[in-house]
Amino acid sequence: MLTENVKFDERGLICAIAQDWETGEVLMQAYMNEEALARTAATGFAHYYSRSRKCLWMKGETSGHVQRVISAAFDCDRDCLLMQVEQTGAACHTGHRSCFFQEEITSEKIGATFFGELERVVKDRKENPAEGSYTCYLFSKGIDKIAKKTGEEAVEVVIAAKNDSREEFVGECADLLYHLQVLLEAKGVDLSEVCTELKRRHK
Repeated sequence: MLTENVKFDERGLICAIAQDWETGEVLMQAYMNEEALARTAATGFAHYYSRSRKCLWMKGETSGHVQRVISAAFDCDRDCLLMQVEQTGAACHTGHRSCFFQEEITSEKIGATFFGELERVVKDRKENPAEGSYTCYLFSKGIDKIAKKTGEEAVEVVIAAKNDSREEFVGECADLLYHLQVLLEAKGVDLSEVCTELKRRHK
């Protein structure tokens, strides 16, 4: 049970973190008391406890930006809950997708969570064509063009793999992954569906 053996602090609260279930992006951090935890478990939607208003609240109850809980796990001490959620709209009250948008330390390096951003950009280009956009050009040409380009990029990855240039190989892999994302969008398939299939095979 989600509410069993939970180590609430002296205020009767635990930390709760919401993470995008598809991309792994951290969306927000808030607090839960026992009632909020129970309501989350019962309804399948994230409920929190407001320390300022001193009351229970459901995420998105006024904005419509609800969080449907896909999975949840406690840390080793059972005093912090990590939820994988399906986020409707923005998670942050400022309108940003994530509350963690004020970067203080930056790097050129970025992890796999970028695929979530890429997927959203490609989807937006399909729904809102922009002049001069290569992505929009591909969508305008249709599935045959997109599939052909994806195939060409796959061949270029193989060729680059046989060469000695790491930079060339990374660049060709980036080209392939981008075109594959466009192909997925053209077919109406979410990246999460592919990840789910990979996880199924892993099991």
